[in-house]
Amino acid sequence: MKHDPIELELFRHLLASICEEMGIVLRKTAYSVNIKERRDYSCAIYNAEGETVAMGDHMPVHLGAMPESVRHVREALTLGRGDVAIVNDPFRGGTHLPDITTVAGVFAGTDRKARFYVATRAHHADVGGMSPGSMPLAKEIYQEGIRIPPILLVRNGKMDRELLNLVLANVRTPEEREGDLQAQLMAMERGSARLLETVQRYGYTTVSRNLKQLISYSERMMRRMLARLPDGEYRFEDALDSDGFGGEPIWIRVTVRIKGDACEVDFSRSDPQAAGSVNANHAVTLSATAYVFRCLIREDVPFTAGLMRPIRVFNPEGLVTNAKAPAAMAAGNVETSQRITDVLLGALAKAAPTAVPAASSGTMNNLSFGGWDPFRNRPFAYYETIAGGMGASAAHDGLSAVHTHMTNSLNTPVEAFEHQYPLRVRAHRVRSGSGGAGRRRGGCGIERQLEFLVPAEVTLLSDRRERPPYGLELGGPGKCGANWLVRSGKRVHLDGKLRLQAEAGDVLGIETPGGGGFG
Repeated sequence: MKHDPIELELFRHLLASICEEMGIVLRKTAYSVNIKERRDYSCAIYNAEGETVAMGDHMPVHLGAMPESVRHVREALTLGRGDVAIVNDPFRGGTHLPDITTVAGVFAGTDRKARFYVATRAHHADVGGMSPGSMPLAKEIYQEGIRIPPILLVRNGKMDRELLNLVLANVRTPEEREGDLQAQLMAMERGSARLLETVQRYGYTTVSRNLKQLISYSERMMRRMLARLPDGEYRFEDALDSDGFGGEPIWIRVTVRIKGDACEVDFSRSDPQAAGSVNANHAVTLSATAYVFRCLIREDVPFTAGLMRPIRVFNPEGLVTNAKAPAAMAAGNVETSQRITDVLLGALAKAAPTAVPAASSGTMNNLSFGGWDPFRNRPFAYYETIAGGMGASAAHDGLSAVHTHMTNSLNTPVEAFEHQYPLRVRAHRVRSGSGGAGRRRGGCGIERQLEFLVPAEVTLLSDRRERPPYGLELGGPGKCGANWLVRSGKRVHLDGKLRLQAEAGDVLGIETPGGGGFG
C-alpha cells in the first residue's frame, strides 16, 4: 500500500505529542516527589489489537514492557466505555510492584469496541511490603508489597471505592498514593480526548491507515539495520554482583544470531532465578532487548510494535531473565534490566564495533527509606534512583552524572527533597576520576551524602560495586561504586544490597560507578 511520507511523519509526531501531553498532565497533577520531580512515569498509545503505536520520551524500561500489561488486561477483562484497569503483578504483565499500570479503551461515537488503548505506568513511592519504599531485600514477592492482578479500578466512569480503599489500606502513604493514581487517570482522560479529536478531524479510516503504516515503517527500518550487520553468532556475558543473600555473582549470558534482516536473541545460558529480588520477568527482558536494538538504528524511527517483529527472543522460564512465581522481583526491573542491556551491547559490539558504546554505570543505585516524621507529624516513604557515568563511544566521551539506558529519570532537587523529608543533603556532586580511561573517556558518576534527622529504615539495591563497567577497544573500565555510613564519627563500608536502621545523625554516602572508556 502506497503512503504519503509527509502525512505519515505528521501523524507520527501528532501521536507522540499526545503521549507527551499525557505525561505533562500526570506530572503536574501527581502528589509524590518521585513523579513530580524525578518523572518516574511513562505514557503510551496502542491500537485496537493492543500493539504499540506511540509513546512519550519517558522511561525505556516501562515503555518496552507495557505492551505485556495491555495484553494481560485485554485477556483478563473486557474493557467498556468508562472502564479503567490497573495492574502491577509481575507475573501478569507488570514489572515490579511499585510500578502501577493503568489501561483504558478509547471509544468513538456509539462504538462497543475500543478503537485505541491508552496506558500510563508510574512508580509509586510505596506499595506496602516489608520495607518503606517497597524495594526490600526480599526472598519472595509477598514481602514486596500489595500485588494487583488486572482488575477494574473504574467501572463505567465510577471509581470502585472499595477496591481503592483496599489498596490504600496496604500502603504507608495512602493520601500520596491516591493522588498519584488520580493523576494517572487524569492523564488517560487527556490522551483519550486528544485521540477522539484526531479521529474527528481526520476520520478513523485515515488515522487507522497511518497507524498500520507507522508499525510497518518501524519494522522496515529495523530490518534494514539488521541487514547492514554481518551475519553470525555473537556472545557476551556479564554478572550482577550478587542477589543480596550470597556472595556469588548472578550471570546473564546472551547469544545474538543475525541472519539477513532478522535475528534471534537467546538468554538460555543465563543463571537460574535467584533467591533475592534481582529476578526479572520476560517483559523486562523484552523491554531491554527492544531498547538496545532501537538504539542501533541511526535514524529517528518511531518506537512501535513493528520494531520487534524481526527479532525472536528465546528466554526460557526459570531463569533470572524470566523468573517464575513467587520470585522476588523488586530489583529485576531496575538492576537486572541494566545488566541485560550491558550484555546485549557487549555482544553487538562484536558485530558493529564503532556503533556501540562502552558500558555505562550499569545500576540505578536504588535508595528507599521511610519512618515517622515528627516535624510534619506524618509517616514518610521515599524512593529514588541515583545517576552515574555514561560509557564512551568511538565518537564521544561519556557524559557524567546522568541516568542511562533503561532509566530516564531526573534527580530530586535538593530544595524539594529537604522540604518534603526529614533529611539533609550533605553533598551532591560529580565523582571525579570515576570514568574509564581511553581515547574517549567514560563519564563520571555521582557522590551523594544524606544526613538523617530522624531514625529511618533504609534499603539499598545497587550494583557494580564489585564488577566495574567494561571498556571497549582497549578502553579502561569505569570505577566501581561504593556505599558507606558515618555513625558517631566512624565510617563503615556498606554492601551493595542491604537493609539497615539509620539513626538520627547518621550520614549515608553513595558513590555511583563511572562509565567505561573507549579505545
